[in-house]
Amino acid sequence: MQLKYVIIPGVKYKFYGECVAMIENFGFIHERIEVKVLILFIMRRLSGPVTLDVLTGLTLCDEGISYFDVTDCLANLVETKHLRLEDDKYSLTLKGKRNGEILEKDLPYSVRVKAEAATAVVCSNQNRDAMIKTNCTVREDGGYRVVVSLSDGIGEIISMELFAANEQQANAIEKGFRKDAEKIYLSIIEMLIK
Repeated sequence: MQLKYVIIPGVKYKFYGECVAMIENFGFIHERIEVKVLILFIMRRLSGPVTLDVLTGLTLCDEGISYFDVTDCLANLVETKHLRLEDDKYSLTLKGKRNGEILEKDLPYSVRVKAEAATAVVCSNQNRDAMIKTNCTVREDGGYRVVVSLSDGIGEIISMELFAANEQQANAIEKGFRKDAEKIYLSIIEMLIK
């Protein structure tokens, strides 16, 4: 016996062997325009460009939205110049900011709260990343020059130039500093004031 299914777009299904069950769509967002407004709402709260994975994860805060809804709406928002896609990262344009600000009040309150909570975590990580700088260059006399610095949002609080014998060591220094910049800074301060 060959089974045939008729799939209705916009309806979620769960397959149990030979049985199929429709899953109720309990989310508040169902229309493409609502997904677009949610994307603009999220982008207005971020402090910089984000990848597709990050933006999709933030947008899926409502159960009524699917991955395909997000990617379709993102493509349309880029096409209409509400978003810009550069180096595989999305950023908000002035048009997107203006239109998002006008329309965001139409989003359900619970969706806005969820989106803001999720966006706050990403925004915090973006702000931290912006305060940590690393740079690696090849030295003429051999080895690598690695410059690392940490800012407090007002100005640099520490900047160091380090020597690395090879590229792997230089990359490890940069990666280690990015991971633990605050701890490294505090350790140096502790050592200096003892």
